[in-house]
Amino acid sequence: MVEEPIQNNETKEDEPISLCDVLKTDTSEIIKKLEAQAPSIFQNNSNLYTQYLHLFDDMFGTCYISEKEFFDKLNIDPKILKQIKENSESIKKSYLNLIDMNTKYWDEYFKMRVSAVKSFDSFIHTMMESYAKTLSKINESSNKNKE
Repeated sequence: MVEEPIQNNETKEDEPISLCDVLKTDTSEIIKKLEAQAPSIFQNNSNLYTQYLHLFDDMFGTCYISEKEFFDKLNIDPKILKQIKENSESIKKSYLNLIDMNTKYWDEYFKMRVSAVKSFDSFIHTMMESYAKTLSKINESSNKNKE
């Protein structure tokens, strides 16, 4: 890497190093790297979850083929089959409602968390402004004492 000269023939290496600059720059780089990885991580988790769901769907499909011939030969009373179907429908509706409620819950949960983070961010900005003013006043006092 070629270093660009700075005024008075100084190099970047000769510039004074600010602790705040170092921490801010390094922290920002780490956060940006994490942000860049998030979509891939979420997509991979989504793909894995989808594969699990397809696995169970395939498993029940395969069982269906094997069991259909067996159960068809049992000649189960149609009234019993109708009751089994009604029970299955009831259970299915309960699961579908639970899925909807769970989805709504997590949607609201994440909205609340994002709102909390934004509120905390606003609070931090207010505190940092106050902190900066305090440091400025300390510097002013320090400079007055030096005179």
